Amino acid sequence: ILSMQLLWLLLLSIASPAFSSLVNDTYLWGTYRPNLYFGIRPRIPQSLLTGLMWFGTQDYVSISQTRHACDQGDQLQSYTWTNYDPREGGVQVIKDAKNNVQLTTEFLKVAGGDHGGNWAARIKGEPLNPSQPSRISTIFYLGLEGLGGIDMETDEEENGLEGDIKFTGSSPELDDFSIRIVDGPSNIAATGGPHYEVFKDRIGKTHFIGQPVPAGNLWQAKESILQSLMKRAQEVIAPYRDPAGGIPDPSYVLQLPDEIYSGSNLYAVQKSFDGEFQFDVFFESASSKQTLSSSTIDEGIAALTNSFDRRFKKVFPTPSDFASSTNKDALEAFSQAITSNLIGGVGYFYGNSIINEKFSYEWDEEDEAEDGSASEAKGPRLTEPKKLLTATPSRSFFPRGFYWDEGFHLLHIGAWDNDFSLEILKDWIDLIDENGWVAREQILGEEARSKVPAEFLTQVPNYANPPTLTVAVTAYINRIKSVSLGPSDADLGMTFGMDNSQIPFAQMKTEPGALSLDPEAATAFLKGIYKPLKRHYDWFRRTQRGQIKQYARKARSRTEAYRWRGRSDKHVLTSGMDDYPRGPPHAGELHLDLISWMALFSRTMREISEFVGEHDDAISYGEIEKAILDNIEDLHWNEEQQMYCDANVDDDDESYHVCHRGYLSLFPFMLSLLPPDSPHLGPILDMVRDPEHLWSDYGLRSLSASHPEYGTGENYWKGPVWIQMNYLVLGALHNKYAVEEGPYKLRAQEIYRELRKNIIENVFKEYERTGYVWEQYDPNTGHGQRSHPFTGWTSLVTLSESL
Repeated sequence: ILSMQLLWLLLLSIASPAFSSLVNDTYLWGTYRPNLYFGIRPRIPQSLLTGLMWFGTQDYVSISQTRHACDQGDQLQSYTWTNYDPREGGVQVIKDAKNNVQLTTEFLKVAGGDHGGNWAARIKGEPLNPSQPSRISTIFYLGLEGLGGIDMETDEEENGLEGDIKFTGSSPELDDFSIRIVDGPSNIAATGGPHYEVFKDRIGKTHFIGQPVPAGNLWQAKESILQSLMKRAQEVIAPYRDPAGGIPDPSYVLQLPDEIYSGSNLYAVQKSFDGEFQFDVFFESASSKQTLSSSTIDEGIAALTNSFDRRFKKVFPTPSDFASSTNKDALEAFSQAITSNLIGGVGYFYGNSIINEKFSYEWDEEDEAEDGSASEAKGPRLTEPKKLLTATPSRSFFPRGFYWDEGFHLLHIGAWDNDFSLEILKDWIDLIDENGWVAREQILGEEARSKVPAEFLTQVPNYANPPTLTVAVTAYINRIKSVSLGPSDADLGMTFGMDNSQIPFAQMKTEPGALSLDPEAATAFLKGIYKPLKRHYDWFRRTQRGQIKQYARKARSRTEAYRWRGRSDKHVLTSGMDDYPRGPPHAGELHLDLISWMALFSRTMREISEFVGEHDDAISYGEIEKAILDNIEDLHWNEEQQMYCDANVDDDDESYHVCHRGYLSLFPFMLSLLPPDSPHLGPILDMVRDPEHLWSDYGLRSLSASHPEYGTGENYWKGPVWIQMNYLVLGALHNKYAVEEGPYKLRAQEIYRELRKNIIENVFKEYERTGYVWEQYDPNTGHGQRSHPFTGWTSLVTLSESL
């Protein structure tokens, strides 16, 4: 068996083109474990995983609250990347008031060799309150999944180790490598207290363990490591049951056992401190022939933060209307942090998912019988493993990929590093199956599943989600045009994303991340995604089709109508606006938001086909787009209510409008589907600006304040302010209705200025007050609420500054 493995490794190393392209990837290494406070891994399905955990040693209780995976229950004051670049690394600050420590994690990527380069990490801590004790025990672990092995090269000692600790390892993709852990210059261990003499030989030393972990279980490293620590602690403390003699200090007892077991693929290294501390971790690829040192981090992090700051000022300059503010520096630091958290929250996931190919509600059954697709129920099953590089909405609450979030994420990431955004986009495109479907939640592997309620684990191939990848593709095409045509061609229809015409032409072509803006590279990329994206588009038109003629509806097109499949009585999860009021479920209902998304999808497909030379397809997409726009007017405008509405069917099979003022009513406007002289634009702007309906001092409400369901029930989309929807409104105003000639231009300009100011100031204020950006904001107080940090689409506030 061993000989066969060695032969396989040899063949892989000399014959696999995928191997060559993978290990030379600029983005191979990163902090791609966003669900952890700090964890590093490469973009390789089974490979090296590292992570950090810590607990206080001021008492015996704190170990039960060991910090490892991001958790709102930890009640940290904040944790934020102050800067992060996917090519270079970054700096993260974690404030843990309960343990009176501010942890700083510094991560630096160092290019070199043929296997993805090297990296260095520094973990340092200091008391949040210098007048109070700060006693911390840290555990840094490393583990290897898949083929290969890892060993501790430093000689074992039964009472712990002094000095540097070195591990060596090898895997097919990373080849030979080493990891060194080096103490800082002035670390101090806790001393004194009862029974010091008994434990003095172990105090101040590094403790360790090596354990074999079954394949696929390495993500549970925390449980495995702490179980070994607690087992030893129970044995050590057993002789001290008499309180009169005093129990030993927790830092003497809560230690790893200094043992390595045969076949270990998981190693943990523990260091305990009193007061300020620092230690460094160095990963060195043997092929780089490079030795890293603490000065590498000193110099590299200083250079990284300086270059990040300079580039950030160029890419996301502080807007002129905020430049004179007394909070200008704080606003800039805030913008850098939420941009960094979005990019630092990118994760690499690999594993199978659960799908159910034959699940439907009763109101979906009729359509399935009509198209002949009905079959025996198959029940849930596991798919083949898949990989995904994706931004994550919230490291603590939603540490996985979400389809409709991702398009918004890529707007922001693409403005900072276009190439990196395309790496992510390509992974999402690769998930499109042979039928054209993509699951709305990407729950890949057991670690991802561990954070998901059971009722949301199974994905259904009949269910869609807003196709926001089209938003990312549109933004990419606009960036290409900006670079190709130069800043003089400012009117590019910049519906989404940053207006790159602000950036000098020559500079844009030399910016990091701009390689794929070269016309030839851009054409190649768009050709590569065109066919799967076309398959995805066709899937939407086939599976989400709505009914027109069956209910005698009058529309210029007899085909272009849409409804979300998979809704329940009170929720339309597939729309993304879960509990937003809708009509009762019915096979004949039509959804305004979905037909609007399909108009945008058709427009995007037309733009791509024009770019790659598919002229016949471009004509076809243009015709479909026009038919959809016509049907939005014919099927969804309610003249009496002066608003766009869903449509439904009553007990007499008559079509009627379901009108609920809120985000839903704005979709043709938000997605810039209306011409600037549309007679419907005036009533829409009136609804937007009316405090009795959507307007608040903190952004637009999701549901009218006058609606009977405002703020009721679970109140998820029944009033709270969502930043991504406000961003769509700002983009429509800034790029179309406030700049193009029309009867409402001045009104649009006024609303744009006020809305933008309200959004930026409130999200910034709440960040200053709470240490976090939030999933949504209370429309009555402006307070952040629900999951946090939510540096997914809430980070669009930075792009709002750039609009």
